[in-house]
Amino acid sequence: MNNILRLPLVCFLLLVTIAAAAEPMSHQRDSVWRHGHLYVNGYRVYADTAIWQGMHLKIDLFNPLLEGLRSKGKLQTYEVALNARLKNRYYPTLELGYAFGKTSATGTIHDGQGGFMRVGIDINGLKRHPESPHALLVGVRLGTAYQEYSLSHVKMNDTYWQAETYRDFLHQTQTDVWGEVLGGCQVVVASGFTMGWYLRFKVLFTRKATDGHVQPYYIPGFGYRDNVEWGFNYYVGWKF
Repeated sequence: MNNILRLPLVCFLLLVTIAAAAEPMSHQRDSVWRHGHLYVNGYRVYADTAIWQGMHLKIDLFNPLLEGLRSKGKLQTYEVALNARLKNRYYPTLELGYAFGKTSATGTIHDGQGGFMRVGIDINGLKRHPESPHALLVGVRLGTAYQEYSLSHVKMNDTYWQAETYRDFLHQTQTDVWGEVLGGCQVVVASGFTMGWYLRFKVLFTRKATDGHVQPYYIPGFGYRDNVEWGFNYYVGWKF
């Protein structure tokens, strides 16, 4: 379990290194000096930011509200994201979150809590204005989640007695892994204050329960268990 949770963090560090070493894509530049500063395509360029343009710390506002309303307050997810901006083009990203609460399906009650982590990289699609503080992003993520949960009133078929019975599965654990393709934007509103969103398409890689346990209905950071899932985030944050 520890090895699985370390994998996205190792990938994040590798992506930062690769992106920092990558050559920027060629584009037409209109450079001019005004008042002792260099402006490229109308944007001021700082000599000490050839590779590094800072970081963004973001908090998701959408999912706590949506899941709280959908589950009538019984399910909550909280998430933060941290991304670096390198060479005006590449955004290595680390996302961390925590989910807890109850949900039910076909009479079975799922009660669990757990954390999740995603790591990946975004690429800025604004080719004409790479020095702009704003970004139109496309990217990929590798996600993993670990949770502890209990399932109550699970319907079972007794093949010997040819009857239906109900069982409780308490204190279960599960580790899940999935991949994502996403698109979105990030806008600097004023004085480093940022806003933006992501639309995510998720594919689950782990299709079997850990150690033969009964699978949970809900996966932190992924959603309700299915082979594929859609997700949406709306962030507010701070550039530093």
